[in-house]
Amino acid sequence: MSAVFITGTGTDVGKTFVAAGLIRCFRALRQPVNALKPLVSGFDPAAPSGSDPAVLLEALGREVKPEELHLISPWRFRAPLSPDMAARVEDRAIDFASVVDFCRAAIAENSGTLLIEGIGGIMVPLDKCHTVLDLMVALRLPLILVAGSYVGTLSHVLCAKDVIMRHGLDLCAIVVSETENAPVSFEATLATLANFTNAPVLGLRRQAPGAQNDAVFQHLAELIG
Repeated sequence: MSAVFITGTGTDVGKTFVAAGLIRCFRALRQPVNALKPLVSGFDPAAPSGSDPAVLLEALGREVKPEELHLISPWRFRAPLSPDMAARVEDRAIDFASVVDFCRAAIAENSGTLLIEGIGGIMVPLDKCHTVLDLMVALRLPLILVAGSYVGTLSHVLCAKDVIMRHGLDLCAIVVSETENAPVSFEATLATLANFTNAPVLGLRRQAPGAQNDAVFQHLAELIG
């Protein structure tokens, strides 16, 4: 049994793309795998298709229905805001301890590889005094840090990596997920990041996915399996 936390430098950088790709890789290898995205915002219960939890469920081969959505993402909010703000819009509050307990219970019960996908970037607030970083520190799981390839990503990745290392967390890989129409060289971005970390720096093509991506997911699966 193994578990890994998939975090990111921000929103819409490819965390769910990475999680879903890993799920499909493990399933192709006939290895047991499960996934959670405990918190999600911008979720429309009337049209769940295409949401992050739905993408994970479909990769797992499970039906996108209310009971399955609740199992994979218990804290779902309509507003596309940080979790603390989205909860306030609905006159709700996130109990940080309950989120931690939910994840720990899933880790204990899981018999294969468990992927836990975070929300937004590593410092996104969950309540008045906790961020995604606090959740990662509480769980102490190996981390996959996902970033885009946009201009500015170098600073974002290195800032996130610095915070992760200062908290004694295990960064097992940095994954750069290609940003559409980015004006910077994808390969140069990977090469530059590799100068500043001992963790593997891997690149995923979003514009023309193929065998290269399959090899990256295989490598990630070996790292965390």
